[in-house]
Amino acid sequence: MARAWMKAAIAGLAIMAMTAPVHAADTIKIGVPGAHSGDLSSYGLPSLNAARIVVDEYNANGGILGKQIEIIAQDDQCKPELGTNAATKVLSEGAVVVMGSICSGATKAALPIYNDAKIVSISPSATTPELTQSGEYPYFFRTVASDDMSGHLAATFAKDKLGLKKIALLHDKGDYGRGFVTYAREVLEKGGVEIVLEEGITPGAVDYGAVIQKVRRSGADGIIFGGYHPEASKLVQQLAKKRVKIPFIGPDGVKDEQFIKVAGKNAEGVYATGPTDVSKLPMNITAHENHKKRFGTEPGAFYDNAYSATIALIEAIKAAGSTDSDKIMEALRTNYVETPLGKIKFDAKGDAEGAGFSIYQVQNGTFVELK
Repeated sequence: MARAWMKAAIAGLAIMAMTAPVHAADTIKIGVPGAHSGDLSSYGLPSLNAARIVVDEYNANGGILGKQIEIIAQDDQCKPELGTNAATKVLSEGAVVVMGSICSGATKAALPIYNDAKIVSISPSATTPELTQSGEYPYFFRTVASDDMSGHLAATFAKDKLGLKKIALLHDKGDYGRGFVTYAREVLEKGGVEIVLEEGITPGAVDYGAVIQKVRRSGADGIIFGGYHPEASKLVQQLAKKRVKIPFIGPDGVKDEQFIKVAGKNAEGVYATGPTDVSKLPMNITAHENHKKRFGTEPGAFYDNAYSATIALIEAIKAAGSTDSDKIMEALRTNYVETPLGKIKFDAKGDAEGAGFSIYQVQNGTFVELK
């Protein structure tokens, strides 16, 4: 009899364990995948730092829904093949929302995983238009404007402000870089600007001499480049060495302090698009002071966007009163929240209303917004 009673008790405990509610978790977990190492970590680490600062502030004030918030960080190095791994890991560790990823390629690779799991994600920096405009990823949001805006701005600036007539389009063959020059081409062709060269380069290559020779022979009076700062810094250095002195315009993937550090004096005069300067907003000033207090430095690229994305996710969970994804999405689309980018909410596609781009130029070793 005693042995039978023990078996029944054990079986009962097993049933209770299997049916324990998911919401009994000790913390609310936010996944933060991104480039935390490698050449593009200067994009990913500021975003991870932003998430840590925001989460620590909420936790110091009691957390949300009666629980503390926990960050689940995963490194994808901005590589699509690692993006899927990072997405799988943050979900397997219990993330209920995601702030990331950073690069469009890794984000695109991860989104089907989040979509299938019905998990809301907000990227601070993935700018490929189709991520929101295709309708494929209803659980995806972002706090940065898209490449169509960025590409159109770069091309309009080249045509109207610089007066360029013959443009060489270079890109890194990726979704982000190729997309940027595609949108630039739309404006240039409509405006009567001649595209004298369009060429893809190989990321990580040591020597871009062959493509620079093509630029020289093409007679281009300016270059619009789609890609990230490691390739851009090599290009401007080698263009200077070959004495090809024409304007160089890149996307927000070039507007990074690491570009200036690597390119050195050859960075001077380079143009790049980037999120509109909001540095004078009181909440933005506070966010930057928080970074300096904790890490001893100014934050890097997309810090403001990541800080804002993290706040938006946490406030949406608070407004929803749960971690139910449909309720979180509804809150993101209907409730304005105060962030370092200003007061934001998201449109039906998932884009942050009011997010925009400006043109910047490297002047005396720093990016300066052109009015």
